[in-house]
Amino acid sequence: MRILISIAFWTFLALSSGVLFLGALLLWALTRPFDANGRVLHLYSCFWAQLYFYVNPMWHLRVEGRERLPWKGAAVLVSNHESLGDILVLFGLYRPFKWVSKAENFKLPLIGWNMRLNRYVPLIRGDRASIIQMMAGCEYWLSRGVPILMFPEGTRSQDGEVKAFKDGAFTLSIQQRCPIIPVVLTGTARTMPKHGLILQQAVHARVRVLEPIDPEGFAGDVHALRDHVRDLIVREKARMEAER
Repeated sequence: MRILISIAFWTFLALSSGVLFLGALLLWALTRPFDANGRVLHLYSCFWAQLYFYVNPMWHLRVEGRERLPWKGAAVLVSNHESLGDILVLFGLYRPFKWVSKAENFKLPLIGWNMRLNRYVPLIRGDRASIIQMMAGCEYWLSRGVPILMFPEGTRSQDGEVKAFKDGAFTLSIQQRCPIIPVVLTGTARTMPKHGLILQQAVHARVRVLEPIDPEGFAGDVHALRDHVRDLIVREKARMEAER
């Protein structure tokens, strides 16, 4: 049964993406003259991603604390990372931001092309030149008052445990003097497990947005800010899992 559901899901995703990309292309052309930061196209992309939750009666998503996210103004959103399904889930925040994503994702037909239209920020992991370019891209968007979203673990967790955080997001927060906003995910590992395309029949995913953190209180100490945010996410994730 899970195999049949998975085949139906991936078929629907492929077919719908063709139609939705044409819509994205048209929207990009119409809004670019007055929406230089691409907020309208991003919100359309949020709907595109959330569509796959809307049409799947076995997938459920609950978002808490969305009101803590800005509609306008620089902020660095950081989230734990359990599966490819996190992408669909975090689009459910329905707030403007620019993704930091693996460069190879931008090469995907239709979905990757839409990422390029949205001017999300590509990254080649482990490539110093790419990391420098990514940081510059994030600084550009933050300077324009557009939040960015990063996975500070760098890659998906294989066991659901929150891995060590990298410094990039926290360096940006301190240098750009903008808040860090922790976002905690649970239940997403069962949507699209790492190295697998077979979907689970029932998913109960939750997202909880925590209070923004002012980097000024950390006196420029990137590691202290990084470790504080990771501890918050780990504790909140454990609390959310205990609430099931």
